[in-house]
Amino acid sequence: MIQHDRKYSWFRLSVTLAIATIGNVGMWLIIVVMPAIQSEFHIDRADAALPYTLTMIGFAFGNFIIGGFVDRFGIVRVLIAAAVLNAIGLAGAASAPSIAVISGCQFLIGLGNAATFGPLIADVSHWFLKRRGIAVALAASGNYFSGALWPWVLKDVIELQGWRSTYVVLAGLSLAI
Repeated sequence: MIQHDRKYSWFRLSVTLAIATIGNVGMWLIIVVMPAIQSEFHIDRADAALPYTLTMIGFAFGNFIIGGFVDRFGIVRVLIAAAVLNAIGLAGAASAPSIAVISGCQFLIGLGNAATFGPLIADVSHWFLKRRGIAVALAASGNYFSGALWPWVLKDVIELQGWRSTYVVLAGLSLAI
């Protein structure tokens, strides 16, 4: 039986916040690499935005679909599968020959990133009664911490190493973490 609002609940919330902050990197990475992709493929801004659009579509579908998988298999197994999906998407985008392939890979990344949002929030809600509102709000904020952190961190890495190398490194980190 779950004991609510205990030290373990707060520890679990802390881990959830870290997973959400790290796990959503692919969603924010595409925003930072958009100018490099635009330049490399000689496309306009609207075409360069297509991968981000498909990331968000994958994220939306993923929150719904992955929620069902969490109900069936549990959050840990789903997070592991999502990390693998993210790694496949990141590695695929790193070697993509066209904007269409990058867009498809970003869709996969969006699906994988979805596991680190809605399903994590739902999981945390089971561990709190008195402080459920703040716990859910903090869990949700992991996505936004990710959006504040990763573009700032990755900007210089992308300038030094290139966007493709950055995707490869993040694919490896997705599997390692």
